[in-house]
This record gives sequence, C-alpha cells and structure tokens, in this order.
Amino acid sequence: MKVLIDTSVWSQALRRQKATTGSLLESRVVELLKELIYDGRVALLGPVRQELLSGVKTKDQFETLQKILGVFPDVSLSSADYELAAQSFNKCRQAGVQGSNTDFLICAVAINRAWPVLSLDKDFESYQKHLPLSLFKA
Repeated sequence: MKVLIDTSVWSQALRRQKATTGSLLESRVVELLKELIYDGRVALLGPVRQELLSGVKTKDQFETLQKILGVFPDVSLSSADYELAAQSFNKCRQAGVQGSNTDFLICAVAINRAWPVLSLDKDFESYQKHLPLSLFKA
C-alpha cells in the first residue's frame, strides 16, 4: 500500500537542518520516509512538489531538489479528487476546522485510494476527526 507524504515530511527530510536540531518525532518520521522510499511505497502529489520547490533560495538548490523529487512520479488526480477535496474543506469548515486547499486535496486523494497520510502537521489530526482519513503513525 502506498503512503501519501505531506509537504512537512519532505521538507524535514530534504530542506531543513538534519537530525541534530530536530525532535525525536521529526527524526522518526524522516526514518519512516526512508523506509517507505526503499519499499517503493511513497506517493507524491504535484501540489506538494510545487510547495517544496517554492521559496528555494538559489537556482542550484532548486535544481538539486527538483532532481531528487524527479524520482517520484506525481499521483494522477481526477475530478473526483478535486470534488472530494472541496467537500472535505466545506465539512471541516462547518465544524470550525480550517485548512489549506493542498491539505484537503491530500486528504481527498488519501481517502479515495485508501492510503494513509504521513505528516508532521497536526492539522491532519483535526481533519481526521471529521473525515474518514487514515494517518500513518511514526
């Protein structure tokens, strides 16, 4: 089974200072990502790729990150994914839970494919209270 990887995990693994400054949870999540990559179970969304590549300071850093991420194909998205993302956004908003469009697209893709999400973002725990979302625990 694939695991949908959120931006926060990729960012921790690829863009930030390594384990000496991270928490135990952050270190464990990075190790899980490595295991999932090794097992061929990683799923990446195009909008997550965009978030990771946005804000990179230099052209060299951009190209390096682009090359690393290029190994992982984007999950093909359907109208049903976008529609469920919008429904999920509306459902959570009605319950007082806010989130980004990318977060709800991640939720929708995960729900539609019965894949868990690996994230360091606590917002996904809030979404899970209102959506049939499975989280991959560290």
